[in-house]
Amino acid sequence: MDFVFHLLFPLIIVLMFWAAYAIVSRTRQRRAAWESGLTASARVVRAWVTVQMVNNVARRIQWHEYDFTTANGLAVRFKESGGPTSREPGDETLVYYVGDEPDKATASEPRPGKDMFGLVFGLGVIGVGVVILTKVMIQYW
Repeated sequence: MDFVFHLLFPLIIVLMFWAAYAIVSRTRQRRAAWESGLTASARVVRAWVTVQMVNNVARRIQWHEYDFTTANGLAVRFKESGGPTSREPGDETLVYYVGDEPDKATASEPRPGKDMFGLVFGLGVIGVGVVILTKVMIQYW
């Protein structure tokens, strides 16, 4: 049982902090792309679905791979999860990107409110999880 409290819980807490960093980072990347004012027409190169099992419930995640050329003539290819399931290879769509990091582009429509809600909700859930695990660890020690 000591293994759980001394090794596993701290590892889970570290992973939760990494998840929080990833959520904040991707939210900032999308917001920067939307606010940059740089757009390009992109072509869907590939579309696929991955399935995650969460509590014996299948969760489908739509993925797309996009190809576009920046205003400077640089060819860029990037992958992004989410997006409409109706988007198929060969379709054209608008992507938003930042001039110095075009590989961190997004093909999602600007929805800063929805993005901020997801950020706050995700950080809240992670924060509650960290507090609970920390409290349990302190009580055990």
